[in-house]
Amino acid sequence: MAEKRERRPPIDVVMEAASGPHFSGLRFNGLRSSSSSPRASAVVPPSPLSSTPSDSNATKQPFVIGVSGGTASGKTTVCDMIIQQLQDHRVVLVNQDSFYRGLTAEEAERVHEYNFDHPDAFDTEQLLECIETLKCGHPVQVPIYDFKTHSRCSDVSRQVNASDVIILEGILVLHDPRVRDLMNMKIFVDAEPDVRLARRIRRDTVERGRDINSVLEQYAKFVKPAFDDFVHPSKKFADVIIPRGGENHVAIDLIVQHIRTKLGQHDLCKIYPNVYVIQSTFQIRGMHTLIRDRDISKHDFIFYSDRLIRLVVEHGLGHLPFTEKQIITPTGAVYTGVDFCKKLCGVAIVRSGESMENALRACCKGIKIGKILIHRDGDNGKQLIYEKLPKDISERHVLLLDPVLATGNSANHAIELLRQKGVPESHIIFLNLISAPEGIHCVCKRFPSLKIVTSEIDLSLNEEFRVIPGMGEFGDRYFGTDD
Repeated sequence: MAEKRERRPPIDVVMEAASGPHFSGLRFNGLRSSSSSPRASAVVPPSPLSSTPSDSNATKQPFVIGVSGGTASGKTTVCDMIIQQLQDHRVVLVNQDSFYRGLTAEEAERVHEYNFDHPDAFDTEQLLECIETLKCGHPVQVPIYDFKTHSRCSDVSRQVNASDVIILEGILVLHDPRVRDLMNMKIFVDAEPDVRLARRIRRDTVERGRDINSVLEQYAKFVKPAFDDFVHPSKKFADVIIPRGGENHVAIDLIVQHIRTKLGQHDLCKIYPNVYVIQSTFQIRGMHTLIRDRDISKHDFIFYSDRLIRLVVEHGLGHLPFTEKQIITPTGAVYTGVDFCKKLCGVAIVRSGESMENALRACCKGIKIGKILIHRDGDNGKQLIYEKLPKDISERHVLLLDPVLATGNSANHAIELLRQKGVPESHIIFLNLISAPEGIHCVCKRFPSLKIVTSEIDLSLNEEFRVIPGMGEFGDRYFGTDD
């Protein structure tokens, strides 16, 4: 494959090489014969003997990227460049073109009247099944489409294994909302219409054996109308638009940098972009080791908890809005910096949340701090017992304080109270030391616009709704009432 890359023409004349399968070049699994139908062979069920690795992979959500754009806009070139730069991760490329429906005998006889750029030309159900299976950590068999015969190859398919990154490329991958919902990042590759047409002519005549007249006729009759009706409208769903395709090295470098950042995050941070875990270091891991130790002294528990809380508070403050400010330094020079957010307050969920107040006061001089007390009986029976909040809280950004996010039910109750007081959801930053996945799901699904800042995400909750591995009853340990 390396030799083929060396012989590729310059980027400005590279066209979308859509005939046959595309693969990352990092791992090649080859073509696999199959005596069954293409649909039947699309999904490879996990072997009972390999259940452990499959289960392990299933917990690791891959990063799914959709790359769309008009015909011959340079989508494949962009995908190849992303793949080449992500050399330290496993990447697979799945083409929407592989999921073209095979033509019936009647459609094949009138192939010049068939619209290959219409959404109905693709087997979207099988495409969804393929991506969902890969996201679950299982391999799939992707069909191979022959553009010269307009049919699927019935005797071979291409195995694609579960990977860190899945790139789904095609003209209509952003059209169907069900497909879009599976993506973590949506990219639209933009190019001038005349450039795309020139690339299309070269590709179809050289790679697919068609004459220029038939290419132009198909473009005018089907390709351009389909682009106007389906492809171009899907551009509004893109997170990133890349003008000039593969020539735009700056945009591609930024995308790769973002992907690397996401791959280094906890899986829940990929699902919920409003969840932030402070970057782990040996210092942070060491402090977590100490405060989670059941044999640690009360003095050391408080000391290292306070250190961690201070880091979480500082990180949370970094998510507040800022305004630019210029000052004069002692050397007489001008320094352009930022001014702190003025309208700010803290709200502690009593009583564990009160342990975070000192760190907040140390960072924000004179900050107002409100209180919310919610009674909890097991995992049910939530009842608001007490609340005391600043009268102008609706005008402030709120740092909600609770060191442990477990089920999320108490947090939801507190957040709903803040909303009733007029605080915009996007003005709430929820700070905690550890979070359970169940709590993150509970809060983020109900309040997708607030931000959660935590220092670690633990494994799960047990039957008693305690965080595992957790650190026990934080309030009792911090305030010395656990005897």
